[in-house]
Amino acid sequence: NKRILEFFNQKGVLLHFFNRYGFYSGSFYPRERLNNGLILLKQAEHYLDYPKRLYLAKKFTEGGFKNIIKLLKEYLRKQGNSDGLKNSLELIKLNLEKLDNAQNVEEIMQIEAKTRKEYYSSWNFLINNKSFYFEKREKRPPSNPINALISFGNSLLYVAILSQIYRTYLDPRIGYLHETNRRSFSLNLDLAEVFKPIIVDRVIFSLINKGLIKENQHFEEEIGKTYLNRMGRKIFVKHFEEKLATTFKHKRLGKVSYKRLLRLECYKLYKHLLGEESYKPFVA
Repeated sequence: NKRILEFFNQKGVLLHFFNRYGFYSGSFYPRERLNNGLILLKQAEHYLDYPKRLYLAKKFTEGGFKNIIKLLKEYLRKQGNSDGLKNSLELIKLNLEKLDNAQNVEEIMQIEAKTRKEYYSSWNFLINNKSFYFEKREKRPPSNPINALISFGNSLLYVAILSQIYRTYLDPRIGYLHETNRRSFSLNLDLAEVFKPIIVDRVIFSLINKGLIKENQHFEEEIGKTYLNRMGRKIFVKHFEEKLATTFKHKRLGKVSYKRLLRLECYKLYKHLLGEESYKPFVA
């Protein structure tokens, strides 16, 4: 009701809404607490100055590619020789090289789409559960359990990053890889590219391979649509939150949680916009 929204507004709490299928519907975004006209101008400048926009679009994509490569290398070491994984790894490395020569954002998006397709084709080598077979990525709507997991996990990451952006001077409406248009927020989608393989995908592999999410217990189907049921969403959110709270040893900052890492990525972008330090994406 109105009183709880006023309370959230006073405390700077973002409230995110998901529909009964687990799809993101929107956010209650409290009034801005951290306003900075200079940063807003710098964000707009880096969007309107195409070479500056292109640099950031490439960096967000590069971060995602490198984290995918790290993940596949890790599984390759665990599993030993796997021609399927090796082939995917080599093709993704080639796409990473092509990224440098991309002339516009549309070309970057095309390379990104091809890379994602190749990456997803390798998932059947990473998943040790015959109940889950991944044919292809389908978003609107998800057509099978794995697509449902990816869509829900990505939505959780988008709002987690949005919550961290809110605690900086950045404006989430101005993105660089994802077009700044009539959608409410774009910058969180950009930053999510870097972290999907590190956070969302690893949560999915863990849930499936450990048997914590079951195909016959935690999903519901309608015509052409598959989604997590209430219990499935509860399990996913629990492990997603645990992943964000997990700490690791950062080479410069010492012990850092993944949640804190999302905020640090915002600060790196902030410094880039002010010309203090060129933005380089986090690579695991």
